[in-house]
Amino acid sequence: MGFPSKREDGPARGTRSSAGFLVDDLIIHDLRTVPHFTATVADRLWHAWWREEGVALDALQARVRESLGTEPVPTTLVAQSGATFLGTISLIACDMEERPALTPWLAALWVEPAHRRAGLGTALVEAAARLACREGYPRIYLAATAAHAGFYRRRGWATHETGIGGLDILSRCFRPG
Repeated sequence: MGFPSKREDGPARGTRSSAGFLVDDLIIHDLRTVPHFTATVADRLWHAWWREEGVALDALQARVRESLGTEPVPTTLVAQSGATFLGTISLIACDMEERPALTPWLAALWVEPAHRRAGLGTALVEAAARLACREGYPRIYLAATAAHAGFYRRRGWATHETGIGGLDILSRCFRPG
C-alpha cells in the first residue's frame, strides 16, 4: 500500500496480507474479512450523516452490507488497532445522483474523534484509492464540502466540478504501472 510499517514481523512495506493493509500499528481491512464491524460502520455513518436526513438505521445497515458481496464495488475498508475500530471509508459506484456517469467514488470517510489528526484519514483515503487503481479504474471521484475539500486537494486530488448540490467534486487520476 505504500504506507510505512514499523512491524518487522509483518508483510513487507506496501504489501497486502491476508490480515489486511499494515499501517504502523494498525491494520486496514476489507469489511469482508471483518464483518463483525458492519454494525459499527453503519452506526457511525448513520449518526454522522443520515440520522438527521430521516434515513432509517436498518436501511443504512443494508447499504453497508452490500460491501460484503463479491464485486469490488462497493467495498468498505475498516481501520482497526487490536480489537478497536478506528475508522472507515467506502468505494462505491456513485455518490451523486446528478453525476451517474462518474464512477467509482470514495465515500463516507469516518475516523473516530479520538484518532483524528494523526494520519488515519489519509491512510484510509490512500488505501481506497489504491484499491480502485488495482481494480483498473484510471480515475476516481469524491464529493466534499468546501470546508473539507482542502484536505483532499493537499493529498493530490483535483477539482473536477464545483457547486453541485452544495458540494465540490474532486478526482484523482492513476497512471498505469
